[in-house]
Amino acid sequence: SAEGFFDKERVELLFGVVVEMVPPGPEHEESVERVWRYIDRQLSDRARVRIAAPFAATDESEPLPDVFVFPNGEYWRAHPERALLVVEVARSSLTIDRRVKSVLYAGANVDEYWIVSHRDDFVEVYRNAGGEMWGSVTRHGRGEVISPLAFPDVKIPVNEILPPRG
Repeated sequence: SAEGFFDKERVELLFGVVVEMVPPGPEHEESVERVWRYIDRQLSDRARVRIAAPFAATDESEPLPDVFVFPNGEYWRAHPERALLVVEVARSSLTIDRRVKSVLYAGANVDEYWIVSHRDDFVEVYRNAGGEMWGSVTRHGRGEVISPLAFPDVKIPVNEILPPRG
């Protein structure tokens, strides 16, 4: 924040509420980095990718998505307001990611939302938003390969972004 009040805390603004974020563990960090690497390498210069950076979703919400893809452009004076893809890696945050953030992202300028669920061992893909709802939700398990709608040539093996079993 401008006042520096939350500088030492990991927080995000969701629907006008400041929400404290759980410190990420090694499995979370590894998943996030793998998602980022797969997307960034294959995108080349067609779009931009950030990790845990502010996304100006709405006037009342500035989440810090684990990974998000946004159009090329100059962002010196404002955080991106449009996302081609938002990815959240979840274990303890699963309820917030499914109930709060899915509504937030559906109502914002987000084309597609993925939840990499460590607890359920699959990736949920949310597409075709209308209002605060997503038109389709699909689940993709180990052995499957998923691609963002905006970049169908970008291939991400689900096996590679989930932690090893056991």
